Amino acid sequence: MSDAVARSALAGGLDPSARARATPPAAASVRIEGSAAGDRIYRGVTTALALCVPLLLLAIAIALGVAAWPALRTAGLSFLTSSEWDATRGTFGAAPALYGTLVSSALAIALATPLALGSAIFLSEFAPRWLRTPAAFLIDLLAAVPSVVYGLWAVFVLLPLLREHVMPFLQNTLHLGSTPLFSGPAYGPSMLAAGLILAVMVLPYVAAVAREVLLAVPRSQREAALALGATRWEMIRDAVLPYARSGIIGGVVLGLGRALGETMAVTMVIGNRHEISSSLFSPGYTMASLVANEFSEATGDLHLSSLMAVGAVLFAVTLVVNAIARYLVWRVSRRGRA
Repeated sequence: MSDAVARSALAGGLDPSARARATPPAAASVRIEGSAAGDRIYRGVTTALALCVPLLLLAIAIALGVAAWPALRTAGLSFLTSSEWDATRGTFGAAPALYGTLVSSALAIALATPLALGSAIFLSEFAPRWLRTPAAFLIDLLAAVPSVVYGLWAVFVLLPLLREHVMPFLQNTLHLGSTPLFSGPAYGPSMLAAGLILAVMVLPYVAAVAREVLLAVPRSQREAALALGATRWEMIRDAVLPYARSGIIGGVVLGLGRALGETMAVTMVIGNRHEISSSLFSPGYTMASLVANEFSEATGDLHLSSLMAVGAVLFAVTLVVNAIARYLVWRVSRRGRA
Protein backbone atom coordinates (compact mmCIF):
# COMPACT_ATOMS: atom_id res chain seq x y z
CA MET A 1 0.00 0.00 0.00
CA SER A 2 1.35 3.45 -0.93
CA ASP A 3 1.67 6.33 1.56
CA ALA A 4 -1.18 8.28 -0.07
CA VAL A 5 -3.48 5.32 0.20
CA ALA A 6 -2.47 4.76 3.77
CA ARG A 7 -3.17 8.39 4.70
CA SER A 8 -6.56 8.18 3.00
CA ALA A 9 -7.42 5.07 4.93
CA LEU A 10 -6.42 6.68 8.23
CA ALA A 11 -8.37 9.86 7.44
CA GLY A 12 -11.61 8.45 6.25
CA GLY A 13 -11.32 4.87 5.21
CA LEU A 14 -11.93 3.39 8.63
CA ASP A 15 -15.40 2.61 9.76
CA PRO A 16 -16.91 4.79 12.55
CA SER A 17 -16.54 2.12 15.22
CA ALA A 18 -12.85 1.72 14.45
CA ARG A 19 -12.32 5.51 14.58
CA ALA A 20 -14.09 5.65 17.92
CA ARG A 21 -11.83 2.93 19.29
CA ALA A 22 -8.77 4.75 17.94
CA THR A 23 -9.77 8.15 19.43
CA PRO A 24 -8.02 8.75 22.79
CA PRO A 25 -10.42 9.32 25.70
CA ALA A 26 -9.11 12.87 26.29
CA ALA A 27 -12.55 14.50 26.28
CA ALA A 28 -13.92 12.01 28.77
CA SER A 29 -10.99 12.51 31.19
CA VAL A 30 -11.32 16.31 30.95
CA ARG A 31 -15.00 16.10 31.73
CA ILE A 32 -14.35 13.91 34.78
CA GLU A 33 -11.56 16.14 36.16
CA GLY A 34 -13.04 19.57 35.58
CA SER A 35 -16.77 19.40 35.30
CA ALA A 36 -17.72 18.69 38.89
CA ALA A 37 -18.58 21.77 40.94
CA GLY A 38 -16.60 20.43 43.88
CA ASP A 39 -13.48 20.17 41.75
CA ARG A 40 -13.81 23.75 40.52
CA ILE A 41 -14.34 25.07 44.06
CA TYR A 42 -11.40 23.06 45.35
CA ARG A 43 -9.21 24.34 42.52
CA GLY A 44 -10.23 27.93 43.18
CA VAL A 45 -9.63 27.71 46.93
CA THR A 46 -6.19 26.13 46.55
CA THR A 47 -5.24 28.67 43.87
CA ALA A 48 -6.26 31.54 46.13
CA LEU A 49 -4.32 30.09 49.05
CA ALA A 50 -1.26 29.61 46.85
CA LEU A 51 -1.43 33.23 45.68
CA CYS A 52 -1.63 34.48 49.28
CA VAL A 53 2.02 33.62 49.92
CA PRO A 54 3.61 35.72 47.14
CA LEU A 55 1.09 38.50 47.78
CA LEU A 56 2.04 38.53 51.48
CA LEU A 57 5.72 38.65 50.49
CA LEU A 58 5.00 41.54 48.13
CA ALA A 59 3.02 43.40 50.81
CA ILE A 60 5.90 43.06 53.30
CA ALA A 61 8.41 44.32 50.73
CA ILE A 62 6.25 47.34 49.85
CA ALA A 63 5.64 48.22 53.50
CA LEU A 64 9.36 48.00 54.34
CA GLY A 65 10.33 49.98 51.25
CA VAL A 66 7.89 52.81 51.95
CA ALA A 67 8.91 53.06 55.63
CA ALA A 68 12.62 52.88 54.84
CA TRP A 69 12.63 55.36 51.95
CA PRO A 70 13.18 58.56 54.03
CA ALA A 71 16.33 57.14 55.64
CA LEU A 72 17.66 55.71 52.37
CA ARG A 73 16.98 59.00 50.55
CA THR A 74 18.78 60.97 53.25
CA ALA A 75 21.84 58.75 53.68
CA GLY A 76 22.07 57.26 50.21
CA LEU A 77 24.64 54.54 49.67
CA SER A 78 26.48 55.55 52.84
CA PHE A 79 23.72 53.86 54.82
CA LEU A 80 25.34 50.55 53.85
CA THR A 81 28.99 51.68 54.02
CA SER A 82 29.09 53.99 57.04
CA SER A 83 29.93 52.69 60.52
CA GLU A 84 28.53 55.67 62.44
CA TRP A 85 25.19 55.17 64.17
CA ASP A 86 24.32 58.23 66.28
CA ALA A 87 20.64 58.91 66.86
CA THR A 88 21.29 62.28 68.56
CA ARG A 89 23.14 63.62 65.51
CA GLY A 90 20.83 61.94 63.03
CA THR A 91 23.61 59.88 61.44
CA PHE A 92 22.83 56.29 60.62
CA GLY A 93 25.12 53.72 59.00
CA ALA A 94 24.29 50.02 59.04
CA ALA A 95 27.66 48.60 57.94
CA PRO A 96 28.61 47.06 61.36
CA ALA A 97 25.21 45.39 61.69
CA LEU A 98 25.41 44.08 58.12
CA TYR A 99 28.95 42.80 58.75
CA GLY A 100 27.96 41.15 62.04
CA THR A 101 24.96 39.43 60.46
CA LEU A 102 26.97 37.94 57.61
CA VAL A 103 29.98 36.91 59.73
CA SER A 104 28.00 35.32 62.58
CA SER A 105 25.76 33.43 60.12
CA ALA A 106 28.72 32.21 58.07
CA LEU A 107 30.49 31.08 61.24
CA ALA A 108 27.37 29.26 62.40
CA ILE A 109 26.99 27.41 59.10
CA ALA A 110 30.70 26.53 59.04
CA LEU A 111 30.43 25.00 62.52
CA ALA A 112 27.00 23.35 62.19
CA THR A 113 27.24 21.77 58.72
CA PRO A 114 29.94 19.15 59.49
CA LEU A 115 28.17 18.16 62.73
CA ALA A 116 24.78 17.96 61.06
CA LEU A 117 26.05 16.00 58.07
CA GLY A 118 27.98 13.61 60.30
CA SER A 119 24.97 12.93 62.50
CA ALA A 120 22.78 12.45 59.43
CA ILE A 121 25.20 9.94 57.89
CA PHE A 122 25.47 8.05 61.20
CA LEU A 123 21.71 7.88 61.72
CA SER A 124 20.96 6.86 58.13
CA GLU A 125 23.84 4.46 57.45
CA PHE A 126 25.45 3.15 60.64
CA ALA A 127 23.14 3.53 63.63
CA PRO A 128 21.20 0.42 64.79
CA ARG A 129 17.46 0.57 64.25
CA TRP A 130 16.68 0.87 67.98
CA LEU A 131 18.80 4.02 68.18
CA ARG A 132 17.71 5.82 64.99
CA THR A 133 14.29 7.03 66.08
CA PRO A 134 15.19 8.23 69.62
CA ALA A 135 18.35 10.00 68.39
CA ALA A 136 16.50 11.66 65.50
CA PHE A 137 13.76 12.76 67.92
CA LEU A 138 16.29 14.36 70.27
CA ILE A 139 17.96 16.24 67.40
CA ASP A 140 14.60 17.46 66.11
CA LEU A 141 13.70 18.52 69.64
CA LEU A 142 16.48 21.14 69.54
CA ALA A 143 14.47 23.04 66.93
CA ALA A 144 11.51 23.34 69.32
CA VAL A 145 13.49 25.07 72.10
CA PRO A 146 12.62 28.81 72.28
CA SER A 147 15.43 31.15 71.34
CA VAL A 148 15.29 32.94 74.70
CA VAL A 149 16.11 29.63 76.40
CA TYR A 150 19.13 29.27 74.15
CA GLY A 151 20.09 32.82 75.11
CA LEU A 152 19.84 32.15 78.84
CA TRP A 153 21.89 28.97 78.45
CA ALA A 154 24.49 30.91 76.54
CA VAL A 155 24.68 33.68 79.16
CA PHE A 156 25.07 31.33 82.14
CA VAL A 157 27.03 28.46 80.55
CA LEU A 158 28.53 29.32 77.16
CA LEU A 159 29.94 32.79 77.94
CA PRO A 160 31.80 31.73 81.15
CA LEU A 161 33.13 28.68 79.32
CA LEU A 162 34.42 30.84 76.47
CA ARG A 163 35.87 33.52 78.75
CA GLU A 164 37.64 31.20 81.19
CA HIS A 165 38.69 28.25 79.03
CA VAL A 166 38.14 28.41 75.26
CA MET A 167 39.44 31.90 74.49
CA PRO A 168 42.57 31.59 76.71
CA PHE A 169 43.23 28.18 75.17
CA LEU A 170 43.07 29.59 71.64
CA GLN A 171 45.24 32.59 72.54
CA ASN A 172 47.87 31.05 74.82
CA THR A 173 48.02 27.32 74.12
CA LEU A 174 47.51 27.37 70.37
CA HIS A 175 49.23 30.80 70.07
CA LEU A 176 46.51 32.17 67.84
CA GLY A 177 46.32 35.46 69.75
CA SER A 178 48.81 37.08 67.38
CA THR A 179 46.46 36.55 64.42
CA PRO A 180 43.79 39.18 63.70
CA LEU A 181 41.04 36.57 63.95
CA PHE A 182 41.67 35.74 67.64
CA SER A 183 43.28 38.92 68.96
CA GLY A 184 42.04 41.18 71.76
CA PRO A 185 40.79 40.62 75.29
CA ALA A 186 38.47 37.72 76.09
CA TYR A 187 35.30 39.37 77.37
CA GLY A 188 32.93 36.53 76.59
CA PRO A 189 30.17 38.38 74.67
CA SER A 190 31.57 38.34 71.16
CA MET A 191 31.08 37.39 67.56
CA LEU A 192 32.41 33.91 68.42
CA ALA A 193 29.70 33.43 71.05
CA ALA A 194 27.03 34.52 68.57
CA GLY A 195 28.34 32.11 65.95
CA LEU A 196 28.39 29.22 68.43
CA ILE A 197 24.86 29.77 69.70
CA LEU A 198 23.61 30.14 66.13
CA ALA A 199 25.38 26.90 65.19
CA VAL A 200 23.53 25.08 67.97
CA MET A 201 20.23 26.59 66.81
CA VAL A 202 20.57 25.77 63.09
CA LEU A 203 22.03 22.30 63.69
CA PRO A 204 18.66 20.47 63.93
CA TYR A 205 17.36 22.08 60.72
CA VAL A 206 20.36 21.01 58.64
CA ALA A 207 20.58 17.57 60.27
CA ALA A 208 16.88 16.79 59.84
CA VAL A 209 16.83 17.68 56.15
CA ALA A 210 20.11 15.86 55.44
CA ARG A 211 18.92 12.74 57.26
CA GLU A 212 15.63 12.61 55.35
CA VAL A 213 17.42 13.16 52.03
CA LEU A 214 19.93 10.39 52.75
CA LEU A 215 17.14 8.00 53.74
CA ALA A 216 15.40 8.79 50.44
CA VAL A 217 18.36 7.61 48.34
CA PRO A 218 17.22 4.42 46.53
CA ARG A 219 18.54 1.17 47.92
CA SER A 220 19.69 0.24 44.41
CA GLN A 221 22.31 3.03 44.58
CA ARG A 222 23.92 1.43 47.61
CA GLU A 223 23.64 -2.12 46.29
CA ALA A 224 25.18 -1.16 42.93
CA ALA A 225 28.17 0.48 44.60
CA LEU A 226 28.71 -2.49 46.93
CA ALA A 227 28.37 -4.91 44.00
CA LEU A 228 31.22 -3.10 42.25
CA GLY A 229 33.48 -3.77 45.22
CA ALA A 230 33.20 -0.46 47.06
CA THR A 231 33.65 -0.37 50.82
CA ARG A 232 30.97 1.06 53.10
CA TRP A 233 32.61 4.49 53.20
CA GLU A 234 33.29 4.49 49.44
CA MET A 235 29.65 3.63 48.84
CA ILE A 236 28.54 6.62 50.95
CA ARG A 237 31.09 8.98 49.40
CA ASP A 238 30.66 8.01 45.74
CA ALA A 239 27.03 6.87 45.50
CA VAL A 240 24.91 8.21 48.38
CA LEU A 241 26.28 11.73 48.93
CA PRO A 242 26.36 12.73 45.21
CA TYR A 243 22.77 11.52 44.81
CA ALA A 244 21.63 13.57 47.83
CA ARG A 245 23.83 16.62 47.19
CA SER A 246 21.07 19.00 46.09
CA GLY A 247 18.90 18.14 49.08
CA ILE A 248 21.79 18.60 51.50
CA ILE A 249 22.53 22.03 50.02
CA GLY A 250 18.86 22.89 50.49
CA GLY A 251 19.12 21.96 54.17
CA VAL A 252 22.20 24.11 54.63
CA VAL A 253 20.39 27.02 53.02
CA LEU A 254 17.46 26.49 55.36
CA GLY A 255 19.84 26.72 58.29
CA LEU A 256 21.48 29.84 56.86
CA GLY A 257 18.12 31.54 56.56
CA ARG A 258 17.42 30.67 60.18
CA ALA A 259 20.79 32.10 61.25
CA LEU A 260 20.33 35.37 59.33
CA GLY A 261 17.07 36.19 61.06
CA GLU A 262 17.73 34.99 64.60
CA THR A 263 17.25 37.80 67.10
CA MET A 264 16.85 37.08 70.79
CA ALA A 265 19.64 34.60 71.51
CA VAL A 266 22.14 36.60 69.44
CA THR A 267 21.18 39.85 71.15
CA MET A 268 21.96 38.30 74.55
CA VAL A 269 25.50 37.15 73.67
CA ILE A 270 26.95 39.23 70.84
CA GLY A 271 27.75 42.31 72.94
CA ASN A 272 25.74 44.85 70.88
CA ARG A 273 28.65 47.15 69.99
CA HIS A 274 28.28 49.15 66.80
CA GLU A 275 31.72 48.63 65.30
CA ILE A 276 33.52 46.42 62.79
CA SER A 277 36.39 44.27 64.06
CA SER A 278 38.26 41.43 62.38
CA SER A 279 38.59 39.60 65.72
CA LEU A 280 36.00 37.01 66.64
CA PHE A 281 36.64 37.87 70.31
CA SER A 282 35.28 41.41 69.87
CA PRO A 283 31.62 42.33 70.50
CA GLY A 284 29.51 43.11 67.47
CA TYR A 285 26.00 43.72 66.27
CA THR A 286 23.53 42.12 63.87
CA MET A 287 20.70 43.75 61.96
CA ALA A 288 18.06 41.78 63.83
CA SER A 289 19.52 42.63 67.25
CA LEU A 290 19.84 46.30 66.26
CA VAL A 291 16.16 46.52 65.38
CA ALA A 292 15.14 44.59 68.50
CA ASN A 293 17.19 46.82 70.83
CA GLU A 294 16.26 50.24 69.45
CA PHE A 295 12.82 49.96 67.86
CA SER A 296 10.89 50.58 71.09
CA GLU A 297 13.14 53.53 71.98
CA ALA A 298 13.38 55.16 68.56
CA THR A 299 13.39 58.95 68.77
CA GLY A 300 12.26 60.82 65.70
CA ASP A 301 10.98 59.79 62.31
CA LEU A 302 14.45 59.46 60.78
CA HIS A 303 15.60 57.06 63.51
CA LEU A 304 12.48 54.94 63.03
CA SER A 305 12.89 55.02 59.27
CA SER A 306 16.54 53.96 59.63
CA LEU A 307 15.52 50.93 61.67
CA MET A 308 12.97 50.05 59.00
CA ALA A 309 15.73 50.43 56.43
CA VAL A 310 17.84 47.95 58.42
CA GLY A 311 14.91 45.55 58.31
CA ALA A 312 14.57 46.09 54.57
CA VAL A 313 18.27 45.35 54.06
CA LEU A 314 17.93 42.17 56.13
CA PHE A 315 14.90 41.22 54.04
CA ALA A 316 16.85 41.81 50.81
CA VAL A 317 19.90 39.86 52.05
CA THR A 318 17.68 36.91 52.95
CA LEU A 319 16.05 36.95 49.51
CA VAL A 320 19.41 37.17 47.73
CA VAL A 321 20.88 34.31 49.80
CA ASN A 322 17.86 32.11 49.11
CA ALA A 323 17.95 32.97 45.40
CA ILE A 324 21.63 32.05 45.18
CA ALA A 325 20.96 28.84 47.06
CA ARG A 326 18.09 27.90 44.76
CA TYR A 327 20.37 28.54 41.80
CA LEU A 328 23.05 26.27 43.30
CA VAL A 329 20.50 23.53 43.95
CA TRP A 330 19.29 23.86 40.35
CA ARG A 331 22.84 23.66 39.01
CA VAL A 332 23.63 20.59 41.10
CA SER A 333 20.38 18.87 40.12
CA ARG A 334 20.96 19.65 36.45
CA ARG A 335 24.51 18.30 36.60
CA GLY A 336 23.25 15.16 38.31
CA ARG A 337 20.69 14.53 35.56
CA ALA A 338 23.23 15.12 32.78
